[in-house]
Amino acid sequence: MHILLHFIAPALVVFLFYREQFRREYLIMMATMLVDVDHLLASPIYDPLRCSIAFHPMHSFIAVAGYVALCFFKKTRVVGLGLVVHMFLDTVDCQYTSGVWYHGG
Repeated sequence: MHILLHFIAPALVVFLFYREQFRREYLIMMATMLVDVDHLLASPIYDPLRCSIAFHPMHSFIAVAGYVALCFFKKTRVVGLGLVVHMFLDTVDCQYTSGVWYHGG
């Protein structure tokens, strides 16, 4: 369900705010899923019980602050929104699977 939400939630955001350019903006938001490349640095690469937030480098609190900052500039807004939505979904997944909001929390 978590992975499915990574496709549905961005589609809803784009539908609500960028309907006139749905395809382009949705593809940009889908490209932000590449943020998960930092999972390749972990061992094991995939652990269904591991919380990504504050564990992987591109899921750190500093990185998330940068993603939020991207939302304030028109040229980077869609990328920022895609990354913030991704981090929000990962945070909710942490709570759902582990009962914490971030790794170590």
